[in-house]
Amino acid sequence: MTTSKAAARPGIIWAAPAVLFFAAFGILPVFAVVYLSFTKWNGLGDPVWTGLSNWAALADDSELFNGIGKTLLLTVVSWVGQTPLALLIGVWAAGTQRSRAVLSTLFFLPLLLSTAAISVTFVSLLDPNFGLAADYGKYLGVPDGNFLGSPEKALYVIAFVIAWQFVPFHTLLYQSATRQIPVSLYEAAQLDGATGVRQFFSITLPQLRNTIIASSVLILVGSLTYFEMILLMTNGGPGTATRVLPLHMYIKGFVGFDMGYASVLAVVLVTLGTALSVVVVRLTGYHRMTSDREGA
Repeated sequence: MTTSKAAARPGIIWAAPAVLFFAAFGILPVFAVVYLSFTKWNGLGDPVWTGLSNWAALADDSELFNGIGKTLLLTVVSWVGQTPLALLIGVWAAGTQRSRAVLSTLFFLPLLLSTAAISVTFVSLLDPNFGLAADYGKYLGVPDGNFLGSPEKALYVIAFVIAWQFVPFHTLLYQSATRQIPVSLYEAAQLDGATGVRQFFSITLPQLRNTIIASSVLILVGSLTYFEMILLMTNGGPGTATRVLPLHMYIKGFVGFDMGYASVLAVVLVTLGTALSVVVVRLTGYHRMTSDREGA
């Protein structure tokens, strides 16, 4: 018993810095935000305790459900668009093609760029007066090229730009996971006469199951935090067509100087993200962490 306790101490010591870091920058800020949600504070001076008044104000916020709806729509569009694209490119990048190294480098370039730089670049490209959208918008159903000015298309354009930035990251996940699949599985399938397509659906996809779930959770939860790109590209417009919940929280807190109510929106956002991730993990059975290499 004494030996097992002594053996456990080094592990606790090694984990302590990470635990302390997470507590200082992860747990404590959450508690601080929860506290601020019960106060009135404009960012200066001391917060004044107001009880549940900020939470009661949720019922009178006409933009709340619009923000939640736009956020969930962006979440679904991001997952539907990014997952198959990142999966296919990642599996391809794990191969041995002659052009793989060069093309993979080009695919991964967006990872090196900041969100601000990407946003400014695409705003210029999508400018209806002198950008590429002015010449090619008519082929995509927008004759005037004003993609970001269209209430129906603006959110989907932002989803496209987000995918352009983050697909390379998820591609790396799939590339790494694909390279971990035992070659013997493919060799056995080839002996059985399986085609490349059959191998993909019978071997590659099942072996990437846990990676797909992990990537999906990152996409779904990450899409709940998209903020700076929308702020720089549309500022929530046209109208409120792209005013997602994080941007609504920013406007209430840093434009309206109502940090108390903005903290309420932050708690709602954290709760929504946590619930979404738990649902995904539970429905997929990922929490059981079953092996995906049985028979290898």
